[in-house]
Amino acid sequence: VPVTHHNVARLFSATDLWFGFDADDVWTLFHSYAFDFSVWEMWGALLHGGRLVVVPHLVSRDPAAFLRLLAGERVTVLNQTPSAFYQLMAADKENPGSDLALRYVVFGGEALELARLADWYDRHADDAPTLVNMYGITETTVHVSYIALDRAKAAAGASSTIGVNIPDLRVYVLDEYLQPVPPGVTGEMYVAGEGLARGYLGRHALTAERFVADPFAHLFGESGTPMYRSGDLARRRHDGNLDYFGRADH
Repeated sequence: VPVTHHNVARLFSATDLWFGFDADDVWTLFHSYAFDFSVWEMWGALLHGGRLVVVPHLVSRDPAAFLRLLAGERVTVLNQTPSAFYQLMAADKENPGSDLALRYVVFGGEALELARLADWYDRHADDAPTLVNMYGITETTVHVSYIALDRAKAAAGASSTIGVNIPDLRVYVLDEYLQPVPPGVTGEMYVAGEGLARGYLGRHALTAERFVADPFAHLFGESGTPMYRSGDLARRRHDGNLDYFGRADH
């Protein structure tokens, strides 16, 4: 999936109002560079003049050792799949009093079970660190949406809420005829805007199937621009936030 330098740079400029990353931040490279989450980890540190801690493979598989690394390196920005964070939560519970410097924990890569965060909030304040859920797709440059969580959202959330679109992206929830569904109705997510990749390298048929013409582009002063068919189901709440319901083909 060819992703331009522009796409990566605009990912951070478009989300700066939420995060305010700077040169004082310390990030971990926890994930393989073959996983698109690593693009966020590496360039989040380097583009802001921060520090990137490359996590040794064995440490990444040992939650207690990883917890010690987070404290020792004074990591401020941690990016985790929910399944990895659940294991880190268990290590944190078994080792109370860990001196963490975290400002943000950003979730991505899989659906987040909000109710499972209650145990974390029993020991940590809502904003120390702030937990953030971000839905994303490689074809739209790592992240698509954002929601900052707190203990109230975790307690109330029965589904995986993924929040609102990044400002320079548009997320449509459409039916099989590419018509918008009303709030509260489940449909397929389509993504348009600045973050779209150029398609699939050397796979023209698949590119034509997944990157389709955006029928709403004219409403945004655009013409002939594509939108990406995610294959994921979602429902838009009346407050504008999105709930994620998994793959459309399952």
